[in-house]
Amino acid sequence: MSRTIFCTFLQCDAEGQDFQLYPGDVGKRIFDEISKEASGEWMKKQTMLINEKKLNMMNLDDRKLLEQEMIKFLFEGHDVHIEGYTPPSE
Repeated sequence: MSRTIFCTFLQCDAEGQDFQLYPGDVGKRIFDEISKEASGEWMKKQTMLINEKKLNMMNLDDRKLLEQEMIKFLFEGHDVHIEGYTPPSE
């Protein structure tokens, strides 16, 4: 059975996560405030960041950078910026 939350990213009621995907207080906040749809949007941005910046998830500094970008994207309304990246025209 799915649960409904108010998603602070989408600013509407939406289907919440089934379980906490990220550890700690940040993970609890994501579980409580971020919908599956918004989480999926972050996953796309996260993949792009890892690939374009060649981040190594074994590197603590790279993981910290990714967490900072995640917080800015999900809770502060900042889009992910990668120098030299131009989104495809629609």
